[in-house]
Amino acid sequence: MEDLHILAFETSGDVCEAGLLSRTGGRVRLRTARHEGRAGHTERILPLAEQILAEAGLDRSALSVVAFGQGPGGFTGLRVACSVAQGIAVAQDLPVIPVDSLMAVAAQHEDDEPDGSHVVLQDARMNEVYAASYQCTDGGRWQAAQAPRLLALADIPLWLEKGPWGADAPVRVHGDALLVFEGLAEQLAALGYRICPAADPGHAHAQVAMVARLALSDWEAGRAVGAGQAAPIYVRDKVAFTIQERQAGLGGNPQAPALNAVTLHAMRESDLDEVAAIERQVQAFPWQRNHFADGLRAGYSGWVVRKMGGMAGFAMVMDAPDMAHLLVIGVRPDAQRKGAGAQLLAQCEAHARGRGLGALTLEVRPSNTGAIGFYRHHGFQHVGTRKDYYPLGRSLREDAWIMTKTWTEQS
Repeated sequence: MEDLHILAFETSGDVCEAGLLSRTGGRVRLRTARHEGRAGHTERILPLAEQILAEAGLDRSALSVVAFGQGPGGFTGLRVACSVAQGIAVAQDLPVIPVDSLMAVAAQHEDDEPDGSHVVLQDARMNEVYAASYQCTDGGRWQAAQAPRLLALADIPLWLEKGPWGADAPVRVHGDALLVFEGLAEQLAALGYRICPAADPGHAHAQVAMVARLALSDWEAGRAVGAGQAAPIYVRDKVAFTIQERQAGLGGNPQAPALNAVTLHAMRESDLDEVAAIERQVQAFPWQRNHFADGLRAGYSGWVVRKMGGMAGFAMVMDAPDMAHLLVIGVRPDAQRKGAGAQLLAQCEAHARGRGLGALTLEVRPSNTGAIGFYRHHGFQHVGTRKDYYPLGRSLREDAWIMTKTWTEQS
């Protein structure tokens, strides 16, 4: 077994690290040095490398290969590690091994239970995450099942639902997003995924020690590349949406297709600020946030639709003995006539049918001709009137039309 020395760098997060993995006489030794803090990577990275080389009694000429964590992660940090690794490799005529930083996070948990699939969710700021999944082969080598990509926070459940998981294989979730985003771990646990918070919070981020070990595995598999071929993993090609785009509800990777044009999930407490904001935009006398909260506590059923993470609309129904009552439905003004309202209405009907109820009913202002046309298009009929049901202001009232859609068991 040949002796070798791997110099490794990891700067994809807030910590700047250098490591030296040495295998001499069949024994492996790892030295590391680090600098805490997102700033200062450029100034610190080479002194850290020189420090550990000096501790080992080596200079750069003794190196066999240079490795670096290629991300995804912070743009500046990734460029620092990549450029320094390339510079040393060119000067010493050495190959380079880029290492997937999210794979390093997964591999840091291999002593727990390496079988099954390992999902890594890493905070990407702006309510987004870097996401990927990995498996450890019987030979102990890690491989990507889903390459890193950028997701809006709200799209994580859908992405996981579409994952390539075996029917009985456990799916474990790692990464600092579980620590950063309140309620995410509990939400995913409720969906059946195994949450694996690191005993050491530092293991929620890639560490240079694992980057070096993965580089050793790649070296043995002949996966080193020339310095000119080494590159970071960028999954956010457009760094950010404009303010106007974000106000319109856009999130996630601007260069990647949406996971779905419109996604739907059950309304949760964490949705209510957005729900109430949309309600204020579309109603002259809106429900308040506490009204929605009270409805959820009372057992009413609610749903929200999202487009690339931004909420497009919502609905809430109450079950009665023989029918479901659509209490409230709203679609953000700039998302109207794009399918969100139809999807919500279809969900309300499916809910009623699933409960064995024979109809879905609602109230609407006679002056709201657009809404009346929408409901008629979806099979609702005007079946009655409630006098002076809605407030108009200045002590005035407006009637409510009762519109109902009925079906037979076979329809």
